[in-house]
Formats: sequence, C-alpha cells, structure tokens
Amino acid sequence: MELIQKTPDIAAYLAADDVIDHEHPLVRETTAMLRSRVADAYSYVDASAYAKAAYEFVRDTIPHSYDSGDARVTWRASDVLARRTGICHAKSHALAALLRAEGIPTALCYQKLDVVHGLVAVRLPGADRWARQDPRGNKPGVDAQFRTDREQLAWPVRPECNELDYPVLFAEPHPAVLQCLKEAVDRPHLSQILPTEL
Repeated sequence: MELIQKTPDIAAYLAADDVIDHEHPLVRETTAMLRSRVADAYSYVDASAYAKAAYEFVRDTIPHSYDSGDARVTWRASDVLARRTGICHAKSHALAALLRAEGIPTALCYQKLDVVHGLVAVRLPGADRWARQDPRGNKPGVDAQFRTDREQLAWPVRPECNELDYPVLFAEPHPAVLQCLKEAVDRPHLSQILPTEL
C-alpha cells in the first residue's frame, strides 16, 4: 500500500499543537530520559535507535486502557504520559510527540477494523518512504514491533471482514476521532461513540 501525505510539506509532520504537545515539559523530560537510555545502550544516539526506544516505551509502559480496564480517557500527548493510560489513538499521539520532539517526522494514520484504529507512520532521516508503527501494546495474539524493513502491526487487516488500511497520513488527528476522544466521559462511553469508518 502506498502511503499518501495529506499535507505535502514535511514540516507539518514535525509541528506541535494542542494534541501533539511536544513542547510540554513532561514530553521534553521523557525525551531526555529516552535519549539517555539510548546513549547508555549504544554509546551514541541516532534517529532510528531513538525512534525504536520511544516506540517501545509507549507500547510497553503505557497500558492500553481496554487491556488494563482503566476507564479514564486521554487524548493529549502529555496527559497520556502523565496518566499512563490511553487507547490506540492516545498512545499514537504520545509517540508522535516523542518523535517530533526529536525532529523525526511522524504522521497519524488509521485502519478500519470494528472501529477506527489509530497508529503512526515515521519517516526516518535518509529514508525514502514512511514506515507505519503501531504502539497499541502487545498481549496474547498481538505482537507489534518497530520495523522499517516491513510492517509488523498489531492488527493486519482482513479484507474479507470489511477491514482496510487508510493510506492517508495526517499531520493532525482526524477530526472525527479527536471529537470522540474529547467528548467521551469515560472509556465505556468512548467505545460506544468511536467512529467505525472515516
């Protein structure tokens, strides 16, 4: 599948806003901690090693709220990091903030499953294409990994079940998704209002 930038200017995929608030002190603190971990492990920090560390941090240390049973709804990257919870969309916002804070272009992208599922795409320096990554969080039957050679997402789509990958790469969250995240009073309510398609 060919991924399509909704916004031609790559700088849009580095921007901070109210959702991907990568200038927030907690995002910056987390970024510095991750850079330090990478430097300690490899004696240097490059974009690929940092991106993988940020991905694994969000995937593994911020529980997906459906898996953990947490009823809180988060949507702003700094809140996801502070509260340590979120659904796929919220975790994608947090990962985008951590990557953009380090100058790595990061897009938001989506799949149509039972409901719209959120993930990110990264464009590492020197790469000639975007690589989708799914920070949702692993569990039995789900083994998402940071890969740039091929995709290893949480949910490969099943066309026979009317599932699909949306090819468009967004610089900001899709408005329909963001509206649901902001309006939900709790996670059970969110599960009732999340869009089933874009």
